[in-house]
Amino acid sequence: MSALEFDRETKSAAESFALAERLGKAAPAGTVFALCGELGAGKTLFAQGLARGLGVTEPVSSPTFTICKEYMGRLPFYHMDLYRLGDVDELWEAGVWDYLERDAVAAVEWADLFPETLAAASVCVRLQAELLADGEIRHIHISGPEWLKEALA
Repeated sequence: MSALEFDRETKSAAESFALAERLGKAAPAGTVFALCGELGAGKTLFAQGLARGLGVTEPVSSPTFTICKEYMGRLPFYHMDLYRLGDVDELWEAGVWDYLERDAVAAVEWADLFPETLAAASVCVRLQAELLADGEIRHIHISGPEWLKEALA
């Protein structure tokens, strides 16, 4: 079965956060979100919204230097950033595969740097920020399983 695809535009950080929060509320255990996009596209903000939707109450910050941060909500939430990893061997050393196989929800920033992590993802989120004279728009393309249809309705 092919993945469902959705395109959304948000006009503020709050709208992007709210969209991700809806997905976090609906995400079943075992969901891996691959967050892709250029620097400043909103990957960390999206992960923060996912975490809030999962019931994480503590602040969620970028795991750039730690590779993975763990949080507890209605399910464990693993927030990963692969930007600093150089090759697939470092994915193994960092324990990325262990986190992706747990009964939890994971958000993987820069997943597109490693096609192996994209293949492991159940939801792919591609973010693109566009600066306009009167603000910023984020184009968000989401693809994944059937449960997204209700979450994004």
